[in-house]
Amino acid sequence: MSSNGPFNTTLPNYRSQPQLLEGQAALVTGANSGIGRAVAIGLARAGARVAVNWVVGEEAANDVVAAIEKEGGKAVAVYADVSKEDDVAAMFKTAIEALGTIDILVPNAGLQRDAKVTDMTLAEWQKVMDVNLTGQFLCIREAVKEFDRRGVKQEVSVAAGKIICMSSVHEVIPWAGHINYAASKGGIQMMMKSLAQELAPRRIRVNAIGPGAIRTPINTDAWNTPEAYDKLMELVPYNRIGEPEDIAQAAIFLASDMADYITGVTLFVDGGMTCYPGFAEGG
Repeated sequence: MSSNGPFNTTLPNYRSQPQLLEGQAALVTGANSGIGRAVAIGLARAGARVAVNWVVGEEAANDVVAAIEKEGGKAVAVYADVSKEDDVAAMFKTAIEALGTIDILVPNAGLQRDAKVTDMTLAEWQKVMDVNLTGQFLCIREAVKEFDRRGVKQEVSVAAGKIICMSSVHEVIPWAGHINYAASKGGIQMMMKSLAQELAPRRIRVNAIGPGAIRTPINTDAWNTPEAYDKLMELVPYNRIGEPEDIAQAAIFLASDMADYITGVTLFVDGGMTCYPGFAEGG
């Protein structure tokens, strides 16, 4: 195993978190595992009340709520299949009743159904689009309704609302064998930019985070052996795998007033993957 192997990563102390989001309420979809879990806990550590969405894994969602409450935060678990319009509307109603409002939306829920193009079924294509892209649209639409209803509360935030779409490096890096996933992330990029343009005059900021290789259950095969990890590092100039907490820190920043003049951008959190390291030696 290399010296920077999968279980030898030095990270900052993410538990020492400034209260940049004190007094705000956030909703994170797909928040019962992986990146969503880390983002929910990170936002809570930064002072936000958090609605923890789940569609499968209620016990895991309750564990996230318990972890937040153990550290003195407030959280509630809310069920919804984000690809279903009625579920999303009900989720927002429940979250707003529990938390008072929603100031921050992180539409994180996503999935993969990988296949070569000639083997990919219409159902596999449609499921990824329904969850990854349509699901974000449905959540954003409900969030904007609440932002418009409430308006800016200067004592809480100088923006009426903050939306942080969860995208991927694959909004710009092609990914053969994963065309439905890559297409959904490319769609998120242009949806985010168009929304940022549309909503900026209403003091609603819309950005995205583009994770690279992150240590989550969805990609265990890419990092759980020394050989797989070293192969993965050929794509990451910074020479370590990302942790879910790396994404959480980016979300905290983008949700805070520190990022108030930032809208319509994807912040890639990828250790340099989008620098195309294969060309480091001249291609």
